[in-house]
Amino acid sequence: MNKIPPGVIVPSSALCLPKSSFIGYGQLEKNPEPGDVVFGKVRRIGHHSSLENVSGRIHTIHNGTKAFFVYGNRYAPDHYEGIIPEDNVREADLLARSGMIGQVQTKNAMLKDPTRIRIQGYLLDKDGKAINTRNFPRIKNPASGPKKGKAKLILVVGTAMNSGKSLAAAACCRSLHQMGYTVNGCKMTGTASLQDILHMNDSGAKDFADFTYMGHPSSYMLSQDDLMDIFHTLDGKLGSNQKNFIVVEFADGINQRETAMLLESPEVVKRVHKLIFCAADALGAVGGLHILKTKFNLVPDAISGVCSSSPLHVRELNSFTEAPVFNGADLKLDQMAEILLN
Repeated sequence: MNKIPPGVIVPSSALCLPKSSFIGYGQLEKNPEPGDVVFGKVRRIGHHSSLENVSGRIHTIHNGTKAFFVYGNRYAPDHYEGIIPEDNVREADLLARSGMIGQVQTKNAMLKDPTRIRIQGYLLDKDGKAINTRNFPRIKNPASGPKKGKAKLILVVGTAMNSGKSLAAAACCRSLHQMGYTVNGCKMTGTASLQDILHMNDSGAKDFADFTYMGHPSSYMLSQDDLMDIFHTLDGKLGSNQKNFIVVEFADGINQRETAMLLESPEVVKRVHKLIFCAADALGAVGGLHILKTKFNLVPDAISGVCSSSPLHVRELNSFTEAPVFNGADLKLDQMAEILLN
């Protein structure tokens, strides 16, 4: 077993990792699993030139930068689709700024090739066993079963990544906070990244968390049981006070595997007080409204996202739907009260 050298970055995908859980690193004859943590060095800078640490600070990285990295799967149409390699490998691709690694399967043509990581070995405990983030959750599902969340749940979904969901979720938090309500925020699915939930916190969310607080570096390719466990655990932690609100974001688009699985769950749907749908443009919003209705039997209470910043997009939308449209970057509290409270 080798000693961890000084100056190692601990990325946000390893948020749950206690310092006392590992004593060194070394080679093991095992295939990587979601949540396995390795010690590695940056071999070649590609698309990602920075790492987000467990506090949310963004570190600039260089060839030779030392850090922990976490194996995980990623679904990101604007970036990479990456999966955990089937075999024990010496190098891997950096899939996200949060320090998640795997093997790129497809990539957006507008992106550079991924940053490459040379793996030095698995992080090991005192018994020489591999460390996995899923064994150290910060938030646990109560042994007595999932709590029934009673806070009013505002759910934010959209057409795809970068459709404006995180800004809309933060806008809901800010509106409710400014109206005098206690609001908590969480992101149920996606890839490890503290920035979205920290934005909720900056916008007034008192407590905040996401799936990484349960040890998952991402939600891509999780089972239905794992997804429902995340939902019930975070809802039970952040949504148990009927006097409060909880703002929840589902990553990516409504056709994406995990988002669709949650939207098809009666347990999830019955918790929704208000549904916000986000899109990058008016036509995308119109198509999304059709899919929400025909596939999930859902009708949003409001529309937001990138399209809401354009009066022309809003004008087009108004000819297809009576749902109100709000701009998260230019909030009107009277409009938000009408949308969120009634």
